[in-house]
Amino acid sequence: MNISSERLTIFLPGLYDGGAERILLNLAAGIAARGFRVDLTLARAEGPYMDQIPASVRMVDLKATRVLTCLPSLVRYLRTERPAALLSALHANIPAIWARRLTGIPRRVALSEHNTLTRVSAGEHDLRWELYPTLARKFYPWADEIIAVSKGVASDLSLAADLPLENIQVIYNPIVTPELYAKAGVALDHPWFAEGEPPVILGVGRLTSQKGFDVLLDAFARVKKARTARLLILGEGEDRSALEAQIGRLGLQADVSLPGFVSNPYPYFARTAAFVLSSRWEGLPTVLVEALALQAPIVSTDCPSGPREILGNGRYGRLVPMDEPDEMARAILEVLAERPAVNAEEGWRPYELEFVTDQYLNVLLN
Repeated sequence: MNISSERLTIFLPGLYDGGAERILLNLAAGIAARGFRVDLTLARAEGPYMDQIPASVRMVDLKATRVLTCLPSLVRYLRTERPAALLSALHANIPAIWARRLTGIPRRVALSEHNTLTRVSAGEHDLRWELYPTLARKFYPWADEIIAVSKGVASDLSLAADLPLENIQVIYNPIVTPELYAKAGVALDHPWFAEGEPPVILGVGRLTSQKGFDVLLDAFARVKKARTARLLILGEGEDRSALEAQIGRLGLQADVSLPGFVSNPYPYFARTAAFVLSSRWEGLPTVLVEALALQAPIVSTDCPSGPREILGNGRYGRLVPMDEPDEMARAILEVLAERPAVNAEEGWRPYELEFVTDQYLNVLLN
C-alpha cells in the first residue's frame, strides 16, 4: 500500500473500557504507520484509554455531552478537515452517517459493528440500544461499507436490521500486535503469582451481566470444593456490588479478587493457569484472542458470537454452554489438572495488525 498524505478519520463515542475501543486504537496506529494522517475523533475525549492514544495519531475532541449531540461539531469537523474516509463504531455509527448525508464528506464512510445487535438491544435495558435495530435498518444502507467483526456478528446484524448478508463484510479485529507481547513481558508484582502459590484462574471484562461473572463465581465455588485455586477478575462496572455480595454468600472472600480496571492486563494472561470467558453474548471477544496469542489455557462459553470462530470449534480451547456453572467448573478442573500446552498460531494469525490494516485500507480507499 503506497504512503498517502490523505486524512483518514476513526470516529468513536469515547475511549471507554471496552474491547472495541482498544482494537480501534490498534488500527489507528497501524494505519498511521503506513504514512496516512489519522484523526481519532471522539464525541467526548474521556475514558481510561486516553493515555494510550499513539503519538502518530491526532486526537480530535468534539466535546459533546452525548454521542447524538455531537452532530453539529462532527459536521463542522468534516467540512474543515475534509477527510478522505471515515470509519465509525458502536453508537457513533448513526451520527457518522447523518453527518456525511448533511455534508457530502467524506468520499467513503464505513460502519463497523462489534456486537451481536439482537442480544445488546434485548439485554442492555437502554433505550438507545432498544431502538438501534430500527435505526440500523433505516440508516446503515446509506454507508459505503458495513463491516462486522465476526461471521456471527454479520449474520446477527443481517437478521436484526434486515440487511442483505452479502452487503456486510467480515474483517476480524487487529488484536495481535508487537505491543501485546511487549506488555505481556512486563514483570508481574502480585503475590498470587509467586512461586508455589495455588493456580490462578483469570477473567477479564466489564462487570456487567453480559460478561457472566456471576456464573464464573458459581463455577469457581464448585472448583474450590475439588481443589485449591484462586480467581482474579480484572475490570470495573455497575455489577460490582452484586458480585461482591455473591462472593460473600459463597464464602470466597479469601480466594477471589476484583481489583478493578487494569491498564495492562497482559502479564496476567501470560501467567494464568486458566483464562475463562464467561460471557452471555459477544461480538468478537478481544480478550479471547489475546489469551490465545499469549498461550493461556482457555475455557469459554459458546456464546453468540465469536468464541467458536476464534477457538476453531474447540480445537484451541474448551467451549461450554452459557449459564451452566457445573459444565464450566468441570472444564476448568480439567484444564487445571492437564495443564495443556497451547500452540495455536493458526488460530490467532487472522487477527494480526498488519494483515487487518491492509483489509481496512482496501475498504476505506476502495
